[in-house]
Amino acid sequence: MILIDGKKIAAELREELKKEVSELKTKHNTVPGLTVILVGEDPASKIYVKNKEKFAKEVGMNSEALRYPADLEEKTLLNKIEELNKDNNVSGILVQLPLPKHIDKRKVIETIDHRKDVDGFHPMNVGNLSSGYDSSIPCTPLGCSLLLKKVEKNLSGKHAVVIGRSNLNGKPMTQLLLKENCTVTITHSKTKDLKAECLRADIIIAAVGIPELVKGDWVKKGAIVIDVGINKTEKGIVGDVAFDEVSKVAGALTPVPGGVGPMTIACLLSNTVECFKKTQSK
Repeated sequence: MILIDGKKIAAELREELKKEVSELKTKHNTVPGLTVILVGEDPASKIYVKNKEKFAKEVGMNSEALRYPADLEEKTLLNKIEELNKDNNVSGILVQLPLPKHIDKRKVIETIDHRKDVDGFHPMNVGNLSSGYDSSIPCTPLGCSLLLKKVEKNLSGKHAVVIGRSNLNGKPMTQLLLKENCTVTITHSKTKDLKAECLRADIIIAAVGIPELVKGDWVKKGAIVIDVGINKTEKGIVGDVAFDEVSKVAGALTPVPGGVGPMTIACLLSNTVECFKKTQSK
């Protein structure tokens, strides 16, 4: 079985981005700029924001993290986003989710200029991705796609089963797989006989948030399994896939942690570079 090393592949992508940022600096006399906004004290979000800041600087980008208290007024946040939309030094804007309950997530996402939407959540980018047009792609599905391509360059004709239908992972992942000419079945926690669906799959993307849902006898021998889940349990952090069982039958499998997670931040940086290049080419 191939253990898909997300840390290693993410490090390689960051190294490529570092070279590209250096070339862009020579060409344009400026570099991409990423601004991340964190509202509140969510512990996981604080770690994510810190890592995003660290890796953005590592590849040579300008990086800024704006931290606000949980009681920040929605209007203040929206005004700040509007200000960043107009700032030519900012190529990418990311508002860390989840947001406090009194702030309308949809309103926030829609306020971000779709050309600076490095998360790929703006309706314009969602629509473009669904239509097969150029768009910012949500970072986690993009990372999953790159990991898949490291194992199997040609995905055409493969049967992929996506477990999970969220806007963050399941839906955009389905679009990316369709673009690769996969036959895609999108499933979720309410699907009847989920095991039978998985057993038909050449590729399984597990992104449903249920610890170790996918068992060894759910997986066809030689299938590629990408585990997006990060679940806190009594035995520590586990994915949506029962790793020990599935590793005995899968052809390739991502670990948790160290699989998809590192790719998410690397793809965020990649999206920021792409947003920068589009603005500079105009």
